[in-house]
Amino acid sequence: MRFTKSTTVAQILKHPKGRKILAKYHLPCLHCPMAAYEVGKLKIGEVARMYRINIQGLLTELNYSLETQE
Repeated sequence: MRFTKSTTVAQILKHPKGRKILAKYHLPCLHCPMAAYEVGKLKIGEVARMYRINIQGLLTELNYSLETQE
């Protein structure tokens, strides 16, 4: 499995380091009550674009965490 722009936020949150990495990039959806209803549909690429998050850096770090299982 690799994370891409089409990966949902819910899929990332299932990864052991997912929440920590998303928080590092200041993903506001983690604290938004409405996001709890949409987390399964929200694609990380769309969220990153909306909040001007460095998607390449985020995906690189997420995928690196898969390889190293830190």
